[in-house]
Amino acid sequence: MKERELRRQCRRLLRELDIRPPLDVRLLCERLAAHRGRPIHLMDYPLPVPGEFGVWLASDAADYILYQRETTKPHQDHIILHEVGHIVAGHTSDEDDDELLQRIYPDIDPEVVRRALLRRTHYDAAQEREAETVATIILEWASVLNYVTPAGTGLGAALNGRRGWL
Repeated sequence: MKERELRRQCRRLLRELDIRPPLDVRLLCERLAAHRGRPIHLMDYPLPVPGEFGVWLASDAADYILYQRETTKPHQDHIILHEVGHIVAGHTSDEDDDELLQRIYPDIDPEVVRRALLRRTHYDAAQEREAETVATIILEWASVLNYVTPAGTGLGAALNGRRGWL
């Protein structure tokens, strides 16, 4: 998908989800889940370093986003938004990887996890760029809206309100 269309799609989705500053990534995920009609479970996990910072796993009934527990909250939010980017861009969930599954679920046979959670394909570089672009778009717009949103309440705030996810 071209970046311009991806930006349009993100802005449209964020308007539909009624996301307002300050950005709350978990609220965005709740609203995206409701919008899509399937839950998104966010799970902090001590993913091995070096390695993946986040993983999106899709089952028939729900989406699971695992993100690195051992990092800062802003980095966790970025990781989550990157994985959300795969969802928004219409990708399929992460690569089928027995080693990764064994690290995440060391006490469960990877085949059992795969059957329960996954129908996965490998992301190519273009899909990774799209997911990162979605995360960046959301963070950029949140930053701009945080800056331009009028402080306070009342008539002054109402008359000088932000334009939203343009």
